[in-house]
Amino acid sequence: MNAAARIDANFAAVSTEALETSIQNAKRALLSLGKGDGHFCFELEADTSLSAEYVLMRHFRAEPLDAELERKIGVYLRRCQGDHGGWPLYQDGPFHISSSVKAYFALKMIGDDVDAPHMARARAAILAYGGGAKSNVFTRALLALYGEIPWRGVPVMPVEIMLLPKWFPFHLDKISYWGRTVLVPMLVLMTKKPRAKNPRNIHIAELFTTPPEEVKVWPKGEHQTWPWANIFGQLDKLLRLIEPHMPSGPRERSIELAMTWTTERLNGVDGLGGIFPSMVNSLLMYDVLGVPDADERKKQAREAIERLLVVHDAEIYCQPCVSPVWDTCLTAHTLLETGDEDAREQARQACEWLAPLQVLDVKGDWAAQRPHVRPGGWAFQYANAYYPDVDDTAVVVTAMDRLTANDASRPYDERIARAKEWIIGMQSKNGGWGAFDADNTCHYLNHIPFADHGALLDPPTADVSARCVSMLAQLGDTIDSSECLKRGVDYLLKEQEKDGSWFGRWGANYIYGTWSTLCALNAVGLPHDHDAYRRAVAWLVAIQNEDGGWGEDLASYKLDYKGYEKSPSTASQTAWALLGLMAAGDVDHPAVARGIAYLQSTQNDAGLWNEARFTATGFPRVFYLRYHGYGKFFPLWALARYRNMRRANSKRVQVGL
Repeated sequence: MNAAARIDANFAAVSTEALETSIQNAKRALLSLGKGDGHFCFELEADTSLSAEYVLMRHFRAEPLDAELERKIGVYLRRCQGDHGGWPLYQDGPFHISSSVKAYFALKMIGDDVDAPHMARARAAILAYGGGAKSNVFTRALLALYGEIPWRGVPVMPVEIMLLPKWFPFHLDKISYWGRTVLVPMLVLMTKKPRAKNPRNIHIAELFTTPPEEVKVWPKGEHQTWPWANIFGQLDKLLRLIEPHMPSGPRERSIELAMTWTTERLNGVDGLGGIFPSMVNSLLMYDVLGVPDADERKKQAREAIERLLVVHDAEIYCQPCVSPVWDTCLTAHTLLETGDEDAREQARQACEWLAPLQVLDVKGDWAAQRPHVRPGGWAFQYANAYYPDVDDTAVVVTAMDRLTANDASRPYDERIARAKEWIIGMQSKNGGWGAFDADNTCHYLNHIPFADHGALLDPPTADVSARCVSMLAQLGDTIDSSECLKRGVDYLLKEQEKDGSWFGRWGANYIYGTWSTLCALNAVGLPHDHDAYRRAVAWLVAIQNEDGGWGEDLASYKLDYKGYEKSPSTASQTAWALLGLMAAGDVDHPAVARGIAYLQSTQNDAGLWNEARFTATGFPRVFYLRYHGYGKFFPLWALARYRNMRRANSKRVQVGL
């Protein structure tokens, strides 16, 4: 416990001096974590699947053995094994069949004895669940590439998809950016069906309850229901009959188109789409098409993967991507909230680092829906010009605007104007915003057999939309003067859940969505006595834990969600709840004092917060994230805002976020 603060029996607010001590300790610690050129980039951790896939990728290609690297990845995989014997999608989560199959396969590939206790427990858990045949589509595709299952265990996705016209029910423009970048090179792999080199000749037949060649029915996603799932299931059977007899001319032309599409978006050493699955698929595509190792495209594709490794003294794991823009702009907001000169100077350096990363000259895939909109966004990664996102863009803009609000030179005005123009152009028809595309709402496509993950689309969501509304309002737009803003606010009010919360697509979950939306409603000047605030505040207060903090498990994304279920407190989720309550005008609510006391009491001696739990989302129910930076900047942001509002005796947050 930090000596600067203690929670007493009544969770009474601590002294002004203790609060300031907490803020200064956290600020100094955060400043020390910068990269030296103005930016911040914290580790971004997903489940063990990626680290396992990295190992399997090396053996698929028969890359030279790196025993020390594999040993350290093995340490990580074993550490993350759950008490249930398998591997979860997030810390302390339930058994997950696909991540467990991949982790077991990778450990066996590394050299772990199948009769070692941890391997025996894993095997028993996998078999009890129904065996490797119960894995999801992406895992079954990997197993087919290794020859562990027949290709009929994988839905048919012919490479001739590349030739489909835009009006066709399935087209690349109709799916999400991550769907495109993963799928296009994968189409080539599914057509060519290469076999892993697998120099150690490792196989996992022991993970199947029925010989794979005898399996007749392969699983589908829990969201895939009648009638679409049945329709697409029958179509898959028809394609399976037709696919081997596709004419060679269109097939070769399709493969060439897939290769050209991938190469155009290869993104140098930052990798296709900036995400691990796309990077691996692009590398294997170049392999199967005979591109030599000396080819610059192939070298960059391989280096992009290597750059995702996080190397510690004792272990190594693979990140899904890197998050420098997101980490830097959120840290800038946090530092600006403290108001100190050293923090403002670091925020200025952060904005200087961010400024040239704005994409001004590339019309990415988003332009398929918005061809007449000029580019002007920021991407999530160091570089990803084809795929900027409105969420990062809105947070960067609000930081730049806040930094220079009293600066007569207004150095970022031109960039801010271009970003605003782009975000307005990316608004969907229903008034909301998706992360990377506009009107990406062909929901029937989540029922195709390939989409058993249920995350093939990028529809508008409350959290992203709220950030856009916050940005527009901070820049001076009003509901009366801006039709775009009015439609955004109407969308948010319509999206409020019955219990008063808002869904959080990219953060866990309803706490995240509620924080985001309350900030937006405050920014547009909605009176704090409005029913939307009161219902949201009542929900946040009702779910506060006894220790004064807030927490929400990633199981809240389940399809049969019926309401909040108690979960351990975390620093970042507590900070979101506090920022939301303060945005709603409730800085003096006892729940806020208790939450501030929780953050102070859990601050570590280094000035930061230990947060092992995953509190972010890649794809609901499928893929979750742990931003290692969230426990470093969000709590400081909440503490500083609380101090500032109490000091100013104000009940309205004066900025968008």
